[in-house]
Amino acid sequence: MAGRRQEKSAETEQALKAAARTLFAERGYLNTKITDITAAAGRAAGSFYNHFASKEELLQSLLKDLADESDTDTEDPAHNPDFTHPDAVRFHIESYWTFARRNSSVMRAVEQAALVNEEFAHIAARFGAEQRESIADHLDGFPAAGLKLPSTRDASLAMTFLVTSALLRAVEEGTVELTDQEAVTGLTRFIYRGLTGRDID
Repeated sequence: MAGRRQEKSAETEQALKAAARTLFAERGYLNTKITDITAAAGRAAGSFYNHFASKEELLQSLLKDLADESDTDTEDPAHNPDFTHPDAVRFHIESYWTFARRNSSVMRAVEQAALVNEEFAHIAARFGAEQRESIADHLDGFPAAGLKLPSTRDASLAMTFLVTSALLRAVEEGTVELTDQEAVTGLTRFIYRGLTGRDID
């Protein structure tokens, strides 16, 4: 009996998260109410508070899911942690592009929440710093390869994430027309040259 209750509770939590993701994509985070989420999830309004204290807490849970998902990329056999090789840069660009495309509603919701909530601004900044830190060692081979980064390690990685995110937003908004593969190829050439000063043959 207890096992079934736990299973139903987990199902409700996932239904609330799925509904929130859909509504954040359609209406934006700031225009979505808790009652909208429970209605879309087909759950009673009060059930929300059995799982989350607030809409902000739900978004934090979604952000944690994203962080957990991004950690799995390093388990891919194709993963190469050496950015002196263009294939390694492409793997990470493609992985991030696919990840960001899949989770754009949550990432946009975090950006919107950060505009009105100082705590979320800190959370978003910390998430970005953790993402950069997770691949900082991918630049370790640069000195031995005779390569010099364009700026500090963290700033160089920040530029990498920022240019990728900016192009992704432009593609999603339709102001730049590219297929996913065209975008990944262009970003790989641009970022690899920016980091190493070398062209891809």
